[in-house]
Amino acid sequence: MINEGDRAPALTVTASDGSNVNLAAPGQPIVLYFYPKDDTSGCTREAQDFTALADDFAKARVKVVGVSRDPMKKHEKFISKYDLAVPLASDEDGKISDAFGTWVEKSMYGRKYMGMERATYLIGSDGRVLKAWRKVKVPNHAAEVLKAARDSATA
Repeated sequence: MINEGDRAPALTVTASDGSNVNLAAPGQPIVLYFYPKDDTSGCTREAQDFTALADDFAKARVKVVGVSRDPMKKHEKFISKYDLAVPLASDEDGKISDAFGTWVEKSMYGRKYMGMERATYLIGSDGRVLKAWRKVKVPNHAAEVLKAARDSATA
């Protein structure tokens, strides 16, 4: 599990916009948000909330990338269906979510299974984790992340 103050793992994330981000040295602050699945109610709301604030993140010079284990083709449909303005990255092999500790045991109706924990990381341009949110609740989360990103830029 990655915590605040830790260095981000030396992994490269390829986003749907064609960018490749080296998490250990991204060169600019990055918000990496993990979500369970494309086109489900909570995940759609979260992506729409980050999209609504995309210009504000851009003005703060912070890149936002959503990560799930869905394949890139599913991401492309999700982006198109909801006109999302934030790029998404596919973690089909699980390397990113395993490195961040977001692939966890979950339970629903007494049945245990493995799934993606909704979590967000604000990573500084030097690759250090500035802020970590675990077990995220979607309402107001994107705005809270934007505030933290702005605050870290002035710190």
